[in-house]
This record gives sequence, structure tokens and C-alpha cells, in this order.
Amino acid sequence: MKYDHLGRPLGEEVSWAGARMPERVALAGRLCRVEAFDLARHGAGLRAALEPDRDGWAYLAPPPQDDAAWDAWLAACADSRDPLRFAIVEQASNEVVGTASYLRINPQDGAIEVGWLHFSPRMKRTPVATEAMYLMMRQAFEWGYRRYEWKCNQLNAASMRAAVRLGFTFEGVFRQARVNWGLNRDTAWFSLLDREWPEARAALEAWLSPDNFTADGQQRRTLESLRGG
Repeated sequence: MKYDHLGRPLGEEVSWAGARMPERVALAGRLCRVEAFDLARHGAGLRAALEPDRDGWAYLAPPPQDDAAWDAWLAACADSRDPLRFAIVEQASNEVVGTASYLRINPQDGAIEVGWLHFSPRMKRTPVATEAMYLMMRQAFEWGYRRYEWKCNQLNAASMRAAVRLGFTFEGVFRQARVNWGLNRDTAWFSLLDREWPEARAALEAWLSPDNFTADGQQRRTLESLRGG
């Protein structure tokens, strides 16, 4: 802790070299690949995965309604750099099953958020979903980030549960943080810090190990139990 001449605490001194801007990388796991979104490679597959899931847009945005709207949305995904969009590709089928992004990218302070998560019904609540989040976490900390954030609508109970399961710490609710489509949004904040990552990483890797699953795909131990929580 550093103190001023009056003995007041000013903060913990930080020995940190800074973080890198995210790159358009491809992250390969056993179950999925997380690939920088490319319109030609991933556009049609992402539409096919998400278009039937009308309910999955509830806390994200109004869903595209026609070909023109889909074309515009997919083009925006490809062009954006913050959020930096990724496609999630299932290894077994080589098909796009969802999307996620890095956003609110702040390498100067070492903070980055994961968001704009849209998992197809085929991906939800599967090891593929967990592995995709693990791959993105791992990459962010390898780039040097100190703080990895997760934010969601406080009414989105599934997202709140997912954050806690993955090892994030709930920090509180920013009341009346935004107005989305004429609706109030209270935003729940979660974070995972670099000093907490080794424990979270070990639990995720143990959970994702083939040894943790029975022949019919049932988990032997929960992720929470592997983390000790």
C-alpha cells in the first residue's frame, strides 16, 4: 500500500506492463473453435444457428426480421472492432453454433468485457458453451488484462447464474443504467481478476477434461465443486 505524507492510503502499487489490444485470433479447444468473425466464412452459418431461436434475443436486441436486416446485422458484426465479434464453431460438426464478443476494451487500465453472447439452442447448457468461455477468458489474460468483466440485465437470470458458475464475482447492480428499446435496464456487474484466474482456470480445465464425463456425457463433478465453492 502506498501512503501520502498525511498517512492516508492511496492504493496498492501495481507492477504491470499493460495489456495488448485484442486480435482477430482463432482459439482451438477440444470441443469448439472460437474464430474471429468473418462474414464469408461464418455469416450464413451464424444466421442458420440463431434465426430459429427467437427467444434467445430477449436480452440482446430486437431480432432481424428479413433478409435485409440480417445482412445489415451480419455486416455490422464483421466490421465492428469494439465489440470484437467471434463465431463459435463446434469441432464435431464444423458448424457455427453461437457467437460472443470482447467489448469495452481498455488496455490502458487492463479491463475487458465478454458479452453479446448468443448461443444457439444446440449450444446452450453444453460443454461447448463452457469451453468457448474458457478459451476467451484464457486469451484475455494471456493478452495481459487484469480485469475480465461480465455484465447483463439484472432480469436475465440465466446469465446471472452462468457468470457465478464460471467463477465471476458479483459486484452489484447499476440501477437505471440504460434504456433499451424503451425499457429500463438495471445492469448487474461481475468480474474475474488476474489473481483469481489460476484457480478458475484449474477448475475449468478439470471440468472440461474427458475424465469428468461418463460415457453418456453426464458430468461427474460440477464446476462449482471443482472450484471449491
